[in-house]
Amino acid sequence: MVRKTHYRRVVVKVGTSTLTEGELHLCLARMVDLVRQIIQIKASGIQVLLVSSGGIAAGREMMDFPDLPRFLPAKQMLAAIGQPRLMAIYTQLFTLYQGQIAQVLLTRDDLADRRRYLNARNTLEALLEYEVIPIINENDTIATEEIRFGDNDNLSALIANLIEADLLLLLTDQEGVFTANPRLNPDAKLVKRIEGDRIPPEILNAANASTNGLGTGGMASKLSAAELARRSGAAVVVTNGVLDQVIPRVILDQEELGTYFTPQATHLESRKRFLLAGVTESSGRIGIDGGAVVALRGGGSLLPVGITSIHGDFSRGQSVTIIGPSGQAVAVGLSNYSAEDARRIAGLQSSQIEAALGYAYGAEVVHHNNLVCL
Repeated sequence: MVRKTHYRRVVVKVGTSTLTEGELHLCLARMVDLVRQIIQIKASGIQVLLVSSGGIAAGREMMDFPDLPRFLPAKQMLAAIGQPRLMAIYTQLFTLYQGQIAQVLLTRDDLADRRRYLNARNTLEALLEYEVIPIINENDTIATEEIRFGDNDNLSALIANLIEADLLLLLTDQEGVFTANPRLNPDAKLVKRIEGDRIPPEILNAANASTNGLGTGGMASKLSAAELARRSGAAVVVTNGVLDQVIPRVILDQEELGTYFTPQATHLESRKRFLLAGVTESSGRIGIDGGAVVALRGGGSLLPVGITSIHGDFSRGQSVTIIGPSGQAVAVGLSNYSAEDARRIAGLQSSQIEAALGYAYGAEVVHHNNLVCL
């Protein structure tokens, strides 16, 4: 059976166990194949972001597999050593196919803070606009237990939410999600499709953490990531990363490999919940003219030329309410500029922003990607 869905933007997450094929060192043949498949997807017009583990494994390999204590500083040291090596390999391999890549390292704080959330989103959007493939990893070198994602599965789900991906593809060392641990129970059955508001408790109970010592995730973390991503409007597929042509088969051919999770919300619903959650009685308001109202309702962004007034105090990246000429709220969105800056550029053409402020965060005060009409 084939799913009749067109994917516009996808996040592919590959774990350490897939990159090493279960061994202690990175498998270059596997990485070449992974890169080739991603280039194939990109050539079809689909935007691809790669969330890749493997930094610590690369560091351990470069240090000749030292017997280190399982404390966070030792892992951070290995990440600091291995992450440049991992990216050097990716750079060489993508160059073989004339692919341009960029490294993006994130911590949980980067996506919890609204200003940094906006910065991260704008950076990723710019990379995709210029056809650059972002390779994303948790910033293990500086992350502490309080700000770690814990594994790249959850990071990939948050990235899918951040850039409104249509699909999150989690590549692992198992065929998919099973009714029991297939390594321990020969009667375990592959679950082909998970629908409904919640992942069934029996599936959650059957999930076991990784025991190969290579990665930090496991099937439990993949279920957690799938639950998060599907609630932000993305479909999710969990399948084996070593299957032949697995990425094109899932994304282009939409072959039903592994376990498919149906999305439980639309991107618009998810974005609206996020933006409305940031609006309080003390939040700032931006007054706009009638022409700007028409532009916003037509899918446009809020430009400074359409702003008539600024009320309250807000920082860059905060949610603001946008008010029409009649005084009615017409939209909410994340402001690219602080209230002080917005007052200085209100009524100006976008080309005049840099001259007025000495810098510019973009032509829009509120970009349409970060805005929802009410």
